[in-house]
Amino acid sequence: MKVYDVVPALEFDPQSDFEHSPYWFLDSTHSVPPWTPMFGWFWVNLCRHGMQYGAEKLSLPTIKGWDWRFHRGGGYWCVLQPKSLEEMHNRQIQFRHAILPFIQDYDGIWDGYIQEMVGRYENLKALDLDHASNIELLDNFEETINTCRRMWEIHMLMIYGTYVAYVLFENMCRDLAEIDDTSPVFQALVTGFDNKVFQLNRQLWEFSQRVREEGLAGAFLDGKPSEIKARLEQTVKGRKFLKDFMALMNLEGWRMERMAEINMPTWLEEPTPPLVNIRQFLRTGANFNLDEERARLSGKRQEAEKAVLAKVPGEQRSWFQRLMVLAQKSGVFSEEHDLYLDLYMHALVRRSVLGIGRRFAAKGAIAEPDDVFFLIPDEIRRAGINPDQFDLRHIVERRKAQWQEWQQSPNPSALLKEGFDMDMAVKLLLQSMDPLALKVVVGTMPQVRPELKADLYGTCGSPGVAEGRARVILNEDDFDLVEEGEILVAAATSPNWTPVFSMIRGVIIERGAILSHAAVIGREYGIPVLMNVNGGTSKIRTGQRLKVDANLGVAFIMGS
Repeated sequence: MKVYDVVPALEFDPQSDFEHSPYWFLDSTHSVPPWTPMFGWFWVNLCRHGMQYGAEKLSLPTIKGWDWRFHRGGGYWCVLQPKSLEEMHNRQIQFRHAILPFIQDYDGIWDGYIQEMVGRYENLKALDLDHASNIELLDNFEETINTCRRMWEIHMLMIYGTYVAYVLFENMCRDLAEIDDTSPVFQALVTGFDNKVFQLNRQLWEFSQRVREEGLAGAFLDGKPSEIKARLEQTVKGRKFLKDFMALMNLEGWRMERMAEINMPTWLEEPTPPLVNIRQFLRTGANFNLDEERARLSGKRQEAEKAVLAKVPGEQRSWFQRLMVLAQKSGVFSEEHDLYLDLYMHALVRRSVLGIGRRFAAKGAIAEPDDVFFLIPDEIRRAGINPDQFDLRHIVERRKAQWQEWQQSPNPSALLKEGFDMDMAVKLLLQSMDPLALKVVVGTMPQVRPELKADLYGTCGSPGVAEGRARVILNEDDFDLVEEGEILVAAATSPNWTPVFSMIRGVIIERGAILSHAAVIGREYGIPVLMNVNGGTSKIRTGQRLKVDANLGVAFIMGS
């Protein structure tokens, strides 16, 4: 029955969708584990819109954004490409004009968009959801949808504008200096910059220093992490600390441990995750080592710039330098956009949806407030003004049962038309020259070199060699298990993982590219990152001794 469709018109249909594209890749970075229906609707509809909006505004020559489908809680995508060489040529001409503002005033453009989105967020937060009328609640929900759509427009316009410049700069480096972004010299060129994520981490570190000075360490280090808040509330000093800490959360706590979902509490609702970050800083007992590391990396960057510029002919040097400056923004944007856009927006989607959930539950339309995550916007509209007149529990029950089944049966990494294999799909993807696919989501595939006799193969996200015991982390709830000096092994990482990087010696991730979170942060912390290690979390066990050689793209399991 159509009433049970999660994303009407955008649910995967093999008959029609394989005619549209012979491949559909699973967005395993964002939709594993499977999304709840409400969030799946938001992502597939609005991220899809934003990607096509950004590609069209910039008139990208070889891509027209991505198309998306929803399948069993997973987001599947393919790249849209121009239909003819003539169309590509015309888009190339328009692109040269569209990219110039990014080169001329990147900071001004990005700062303007930050101010726009923060203003929109404040408008959404102004409504007291529990005392609003049903009409006001519904209006807030509709404005949340509009704000999320705008977030994705800005998100994809900025990410395409920044990452396309990165690809153009890499092409120039390859032609003029014989290096690409796998080279340590290239990586030195784009490393050593501050950003909002690091600034927040520094604030958490400063709170850890205050904990030491005020004799509150026991509240953090004794007992379970989930008990930290309760232990702080037992003393006068602890309550004052918690008050000041929650003031920071009112500003910076609009984020959840999972970047792409809404069915878990924000830091503002449940501050245990950032309190665990403070606990980790206490356990290391170190200074905020990122300050020293950034100074070192800035020096290396200046040396690399001088060496590379010496190879660039004089008539091309000005354009090379302008592209380099924009390419250097890529790592900063990679981290900051998650805070200002994805994380913040999804926290506000949760706020609005959950406010409606509380109202619907009170009026009997659903059983529990969290059941609202198993509805979609058309059903919110259906019952929004008069929730006491509608019973949506049968929809919730069916969708919840389906969602629970999806959790037990993982989605395939790709949906392929009969006779079409993964190698053919990756080849088409590479032909598209899509900067998101090439530099963030997919990247390059590992090259197996039997002579190295390695146990695992990957690609270099951050250069270096490190040894340590493995710590396999499958979800954000296990951050507190990470010990100093370990090698982190994960499927992927996101901004909420950043404080962990101050403790570890290296990283192995199953998926990612040179501008993915783990690679960017690994370079800033000066630790090796090995990416695209197929099956890393299943082949490696916590406690095993590992050697990671990101320079060679390999890892060795050296025993228990």
